[in-house]
Amino acid sequence: MNILSIKNLTLEKSSKKLVDNVSLEIEAGKTYALVGPNGAGKSTLAYILMGLEGYREISGDIVFDGKSIKKLSVPQRAKLGITLAWQEPARFQGLKVEDFLSAAKGKNEESVTDALERVGLASNKYLSRAVDKNLSGGERKRIELAAIICMKPRLVILDEPDSGVDVEALKKVFTVMEYLKSIGTTVIVITHNMQVLKKADHAFLVCDGKLIDESKGEDVVEYFKNRCLTCPHKNKPTEDKIKKI
Repeated sequence: MNILSIKNLTLEKSSKKLVDNVSLEIEAGKTYALVGPNGAGKSTLAYILMGLEGYREISGDIVFDGKSIKKLSVPQRAKLGITLAWQEPARFQGLKVEDFLSAAKGKNEESVTDALERVGLASNKYLSRAVDKNLSGGERKRIELAAIICMKPRLVILDEPDSGVDVEALKKVFTVMEYLKSIGTTVIVITHNMQVLKKADHAFLVCDGKLIDESKGEDVVEYFKNRCLTCPHKNKPTEDKIKKI
């Protein structure tokens, strides 16, 4: 059963199509990867799905759970169970980790302590800390993942969750992805990382705002490595951007 259908989606700004007539289907409870060179339109697509300001003047349609959501606000989409984890997590000066996670938890039974442990952070060391500049980017990213665990969303978009994290933290990212899938959450992950890509049930390759290819994760891996890396496109990913196995 499809939980999300994107139909002929187009976003144009300053006479440039940032997303160009994209159509794709997302099945409930599966993990999808969105891959492509920098500037391909991956994050733009995520912002459109979340309904962010400046990304709602679209043509086409977005259907979630059988109903169009293209006119809904961010809070309205969040109430339906859609959430976005940013590539660069937000900082909240003075807000304690415990309060941040408790707000995310809402009425869910998930313990904030359990959520922190799932991302490899000791609750006795982090609950009383503030979600601000005193935390590293990797720590804030893990705390954001813990918040998503607390939310138990129906659909989550992870924008480069592997960015700025070490090998051990990346393992925790995989653990979170597997946990979310186990509770029925549909995951869309934006990535350049081959290891992350291989965790997906299905992958979409985009370039210049267009859907170029789609298949099982490992098939798109080969396309990405053998064709994108050698492509003369100005936004092609450089070797150091591609984390090879």
